[in-house]
Amino acid sequence: MKKKKTVTEGQGEVKRVSDEDEAVVKAKRSKPEEAAVEELVYHPVKLSRSDLYKPPTAEELTQLKEAESLFHCSLLKMQMEELLKEVALSEHRKRQIDAFVETVTKLLQTLPESPAVEVSDVSWLSGAVKVPFLLVPETTKGKFHMAPPASVDLIGSYPLGTCTKPRVMVDLAVTIPADVLHPKDMLNQRYPRKRALYLAGLAQYLSTSSDIGTMRYSCLHGNRLRPVLLLTPPGKDSSSFTVRFHACPPPGFFKPSRFHPQRNNIRTEWYTGLQTPLGEPPTPLYNSSVLGDLLPRAHLQFLSAVSSQCSAFASGVALLKVWLRQRELDQGTGCFNGFLASMLMAYLLNTHRISNTMSPYQLLRNSLNFLASTDLTANGISLAKNADSTAPSLPEFHNAFQVVFVDPSGHLNMCADMSACTYKQLQHEASVSMQFWDNPTVDGFNSLLMTPKPMIRTSDHVFQLCELVKLQSSCKKLNLLNELMDHSGNYVHTALPYLLSLLQRGLGKRIHLLTHSLIPDPEWSVENEAPKYKSQPPLSFGLLLNPELAVSVLERGPSADSPKAAEFRQLWGSRSELRRFQDGAITEAVLWEGTNMCQKQLVPRQIVTHLLQLHADIPESCVRYVGAMVDDVIKTGSEESLLVVQSYDDLSRKLWQLEGLPLSITAVQGAHPALRYTQVFPPVPLKLDYSFFDREKTSRSLVPGEGKACPAYITPITVICHMEGSGKWPHDRLAIRHIRAAFHIRLGELLNKHHNYTCRPGPTHLDVWKNGLVFRITVAYHREPQVLRESVNAEGMLIVRDNEEAQALEMATIHKPLLTSTLHGLQQQQPCFGAVCRLAKRWLGAQLLSDDVTEDAADLLVASLFLQPAPFTPPGSPQVGFLRFLHLLSSFDWRNNPLIVNLNNQFTAADYTEIKNDFLASRESLPVMFIATPKDKKLSMWTKRAPSIQMLQRAMTLAAESLKVLEHQLMDGGQTQDVRVILRPPLDVYDVLIHLNHKQVPLLCQAVDPPTVNFGRGVMTGTVVPAGGALPVIDYNPVALYMAELRDAFGDLALFFCDPYGGTVIAVLWKPKAFISIPFKTSQVSARSVEVTGEEANTFPNVEAILEDFRVMGKDLVKSVEARTEKWSF
Repeated sequence: MKKKKTVTEGQGEVKRVSDEDEAVVKAKRSKPEEAAVEELVYHPVKLSRSDLYKPPTAEELTQLKEAESLFHCSLLKMQMEELLKEVALSEHRKRQIDAFVETVTKLLQTLPESPAVEVSDVSWLSGAVKVPFLLVPETTKGKFHMAPPASVDLIGSYPLGTCTKPRVMVDLAVTIPADVLHPKDMLNQRYPRKRALYLAGLAQYLSTSSDIGTMRYSCLHGNRLRPVLLLTPPGKDSSSFTVRFHACPPPGFFKPSRFHPQRNNIRTEWYTGLQTPLGEPPTPLYNSSVLGDLLPRAHLQFLSAVSSQCSAFASGVALLKVWLRQRELDQGTGCFNGFLASMLMAYLLNTHRISNTMSPYQLLRNSLNFLASTDLTANGISLAKNADSTAPSLPEFHNAFQVVFVDPSGHLNMCADMSACTYKQLQHEASVSMQFWDNPTVDGFNSLLMTPKPMIRTSDHVFQLCELVKLQSSCKKLNLLNELMDHSGNYVHTALPYLLSLLQRGLGKRIHLLTHSLIPDPEWSVENEAPKYKSQPPLSFGLLLNPELAVSVLERGPSADSPKAAEFRQLWGSRSELRRFQDGAITEAVLWEGTNMCQKQLVPRQIVTHLLQLHADIPESCVRYVGAMVDDVIKTGSEESLLVVQSYDDLSRKLWQLEGLPLSITAVQGAHPALRYTQVFPPVPLKLDYSFFDREKTSRSLVPGEGKACPAYITPITVICHMEGSGKWPHDRLAIRHIRAAFHIRLGELLNKHHNYTCRPGPTHLDVWKNGLVFRITVAYHREPQVLRESVNAEGMLIVRDNEEAQALEMATIHKPLLTSTLHGLQQQQPCFGAVCRLAKRWLGAQLLSDDVTEDAADLLVASLFLQPAPFTPPGSPQVGFLRFLHLLSSFDWRNNPLIVNLNNQFTAADYTEIKNDFLASRESLPVMFIATPKDKKLSMWTKRAPSIQMLQRAMTLAAESLKVLEHQLMDGGQTQDVRVILRPPLDVYDVLIHLNHKQVPLLCQAVDPPTVNFGRGVMTGTVVPAGGALPVIDYNPVALYMAELRDAFGDLALFFCDPYGGTVIAVLWKPKAFISIPFKTSQVSARSVEVTGEEANTFPNVEAILEDFRVMGKDLVKSVEARTEKWSF
């Protein structure tokens, strides 16, 4: 934009005014003159023909080509441009920063000098300001005095133009005058202590100024040797940005060669009081901490030179910083911060891996590609072109540090405090991002830059070390005195690399990745002492599991005579023992406890606690493992589901082998959630206590006993049996039903004759009692839905018209079996899919939402998490899958996007585009929650009837709140640990609560908080009889039947909600429109009172009578009816 210079009258100062500002000024001046004009009329600008049809400029052509070749669509380009505008600092914010920096700089120039004192003497400081340093040991040599800084310079991201919101940090290098320091101050923490004293002196002086807001101390990336002073402006701008003071020595004050990674600058005798006969150990971390203070100005000059050659440099760095922030990798000790992001991009430009003409998008992409493919833990990189002869070599850096990235001077490893695990996590994240970047079926922008990835939602298992003070004894046991000295006593950072290495060895192939939380930079008031190391928050570790191997209970080691056997025994201690295997081999092995799937999922926990106790003296009580805390809600389930599937497979085989049927069977398909491992509480084989039941007179089937508790609920497991097509099938709908009923009778006779199964045929299905389970077989004829759609009109013409009956039959006999077999296949590939579905549906049931988000819809929502997990990897534990389900439900844009579930990977990129276009074109007529599958691209049959807009909104709100509460509880050990709190629904929004008699609730044991008193329900313990016996009471649930009656009778007046898994309360919500009085009609007087006013007679609901009807209809089931509000009286 062009700028114009205007001279303000009466003053000689020159201001910059933009064209827009000038237009505003003119508009303001002309307002009185145009008062007579009622309204401005805008006319379109008339363009000449040559302007209209002017060919695009070279720049426009480049942009069009770039959008076409680089982005899946131009939308992604626009999204990135908008994001860059969002994170960039506004001109107003920059003016505020510049003014505040200028104020502070002027203040520092008037800093008074103080007399010289010993470094250990802090009496010159007033009691209100403390030194930001842990003085261990207490004394060191040297003199110190305060003096005005030699210079104050802007460094870091702000002058470079890479500073981004929301956390605006402006760095100021305050140069300590040369006469305050001594050339030998790099020894024994003298320089770091003088640096801290200088910051304390600055804080004391600035505390008297009204131009400064709050002042706090912190540490640069958690390094206690590099404290910084944080200032904020006063007033309402205090939260808009922070100025960070770095006290630095004058450039070139210390020789860089003194800080070689193999040199020692902390003497053992000074630190421990003991003499060392073996020579001094190197102190690489301490050396890089001091050296880092010498180079910030040189680094800024280097980056500014690179940035000036590449116009998109600042934007590319901004995008990389956003990517890092979403993955929680940009802050804390050993992070990959914005400075490293800038240096990485500079390295890629210098080595010509990226060119100066690339767009920000290309810079980000190439940076991630480089991170994904380059292992800096094995092959470090260097920015130094002509390093001097005293600079260390890359192998020397690798000997001292885990990750190596050398700065332009050739002397400093900028990744000195980064652990190998953090870099591996960075590599993994970059690799995952690159995998879905080019996938046109993934929303790359949202996955890449907009979705946060907290550890609890990214890692399959998470555990925490709570009492960090125990790491002192770990350092002792691991014999880390030299390393502790190098870390200046920070036992947490000293022990961490060794603990990570130990866990990596122990967990081996069970995990794909081990990560750890980056300890946040401590912040404290200038009036307080520096916090102790033990006051840090717990250390969190994340495990990305390998599902096939993570649950193995056997750790098989080398053979007994192998040289590696001793190493194996040393790692596992007393748990290692010699075992003989079936192949005859005798090897070392470790066997972990694990009789069922729940215990096997926690084998990693046993490994972690054992290794930490054995090698690091960390007791099990200090390890808080939150890998499977939520799983307890659904108890077990995998073994029960497997029994059901095995029994079904056996029945399917027997049906195929049946002889004597008039038509052959063409397909046997399961159509029940238990057969795809997603039933919340799978059916359990039951042994019946016949004395508990009465008998039906004719069939001798069991019936519920009078006055007794409701018998155990027995779920019929639906099986669809397709018969072959034949000309013998009639074309009349009634005749087809009769034929199907005859097939049910014949199937029952054959199963009873050949296998002694107790069967009960009916017009719609055949119930088979087998292995303590009930299978409900429905015979299907493939042309029946078509017959239901056909009808003959008065003229005798055949009309084909779709109807609900045909759709319901197709759903039951075609779509549900297909969905069941597809999801069963997904379960075989992803072992924890079923458990995640069960957790999700248990939550939906507990929050009274299971009638709105049906079982099939919930299973598809969970399937989408496994089939399109971007930006994550597929869930490897039920808990992390459940957290992602809550996040998906609460944050997905249901209004503007279809949820596409790519079952069996059948969709192409073209299908995605077609579905989205069709969805947008018909949005108003489609379901609120739209789920597209390969067999259902346009209608979303699974969510056609529910949820409504209001219920989806409620589900989203509850999911967001549950996610927030659950994640907070899982990561905060200080909270009361009760994950079931998210399963207790808020009942205060409902108008009426119908409390049920526990005795008549058959699924009471499945309740969120099951009562201590249980009732006999006609079930015995012992071995289940595989065949024979009386037919039990099937599908008898008084609560579900009562709910159906309530909805049938009062569905026009109220909504009814209940937890299907042992809920003992039915919640009622009145429909607002139901209480509008309507004119009297004899056909509409059910449950209504009549009110006559003059000539008019109106009716309105008779609430008292309705509440009484609730009681009467639920006799013996309803305990009490509680009216919570009186909405109807208004």
